[in-house]
Amino acid sequence: MTASPGFAPLTWLYAPGDRPEVVGKALLSGADVVLIDLEDAVAPDRKEYARAATAERLAGRPPVPVHVRVNALDSPWARADLAALAALPGLCGLRLPKVMSPSEVIRVAERAAPAAGGTLPLYALLETALGVEQAFTIASAHPAVRGIALGESDLRADLGIREEAGLDWSRARVVLAARAAALPPPAQSVYPDTRDIEGLAASCARGRALGFLGRAAIHPRQLPVIERAYAPTADEISRAEEVVKAAAREPGAQALPDGRFVDTAVVREARRTLSLARRRR
Repeated sequence: MTASPGFAPLTWLYAPGDRPEVVGKALLSGADVVLIDLEDAVAPDRKEYARAATAERLAGRPPVPVHVRVNALDSPWARADLAALAALPGLCGLRLPKVMSPSEVIRVAERAAPAAGGTLPLYALLETALGVEQAFTIASAHPAVRGIALGESDLRADLGIREEAGLDWSRARVVLAARAAALPPPAQSVYPDTRDIEGLAASCARGRALGFLGRAAIHPRQLPVIERAYAPTADEISRAEEVVKAAAREPGAQALPDGRFVDTAVVREARRTLSLARRRR
């Protein structure tokens, strides 16, 4: 299943590729996109089984869009992952871990091009200092690149970061690079404590303030928190409707009765808010 045009995913749920029963539950969890993981979640002696189970699953068309995080491009398993998965009808995208240069993305785009033509959407994960430094060149490396995101656990280790605020510069850099490359806003990286719901909500609020849109999750219980954090509130929807109505009545810059100034940028943001509000209707 592919997402409809203009569809903006807010929730992305990881599931380990070597546990088909967990993947099956993820597909029914309500997540906008399911991310089958062949990399960190799968032990080396389970890689081949995970690949085969994932290929079997994606031979058909799942009920929601499915992406696969393949193994690191310099690993012994990446080439086989691409060969087994790229042409499957149920695959909506490949997530490429630990990308550090545009040449890596270009090689995958060429190797994973569907035989019927077109491009397989690629999503680059930036998990090192070098990857973050190359954010824009990676984001704009090839038309197949449809998104970039941080892999924050690896990035923390690479940079020696201990406090949450230490990631803010990298987060802002990735948001800016995505926009500069005309890509959708990135989704936040996973929040690793599946029981800390309050911490997740606060982290999502911080991510939204920085310009992220949606978040990856590692447990279904995180999905409603992410959805609430990123979906427009009733007040935001009402204010956006007022802006759009005012722009329809009187094109050009103007001030609303409550003092808000309306120009082209404000109208564009209001329409984006209303588009998000309609996503599940």
